[in-house]
Amino acid sequence: MTSRDYQLLVFDWDGTLMDSVGTIVHCMAEAFRRAGIEPLPDSRYRSIIGLGLQEALQALTPELPTHAFDAVAQHYRDCFLSAPHEAMPFFPAVEATLGELHARGYRLAVATGKSRRGLVRMFEHHAVCRLFTSSRCADESRSKPAPDMLLEIMAETGVAAERTLMVGDSIHDIRMARNAGVHGLGISHGVSSAEELRRHGALGCIHHFAELPAWLAGDKKQQVG
Repeated sequence: MTSRDYQLLVFDWDGTLMDSVGTIVHCMAEAFRRAGIEPLPDSRYRSIIGLGLQEALQALTPELPTHAFDAVAQHYRDCFLSAPHEAMPFFPAVEATLGELHARGYRLAVATGKSRRGLVRMFEHHAVCRLFTSSRCADESRSKPAPDMLLEIMAETGVAAERTLMVGDSIHDIRMARNAGVHGLGISHGVSSAEELRRHGALGCIHHFAELPAWLAGDKKQQVG
């Protein structure tokens, strides 16, 4: 199958479309601080971006008792939902590129570790979000790397796995794609390097969002990036 055969493009949100990794790391560290828990290196917080909040905190602090776990989760939500929108801009060319892809006839969707409340907040503030025909969040489906979000989006849109491409910046995105029988394309401006993304099964890797149309058109230089 060539890249020209894709009909449905499914995007991760944080670190793929939106430059929000720094804000997530800050809010996770702040949640730990407010809960009186020893902070972790920023690299640990970065490693769980893409997972649902529950799964992320379980990966970071599996020894926490339930009451402390719930406190950290609430502190994180409070911090992140109060962050100003200007602290989380789209990466360069994201809005224009999404518009171009939509105009070319691709169906666009989102599979994210965000909560539905968090994603709705983004949709309400960015007009380009009307281009997405489907979305799934970690609080309404099993978290990445389980395949559920992709399987549900494909069922909703009626697009087969071989016609679907997952685009994401983390190994969790690529592993989800693999588990769903879908090709995964990495983008290296988020949390995982191109080498890590390819090692976990990415079909290819781009470095800037504006490269996506050329990759989809079969530009060999983009295919092997």
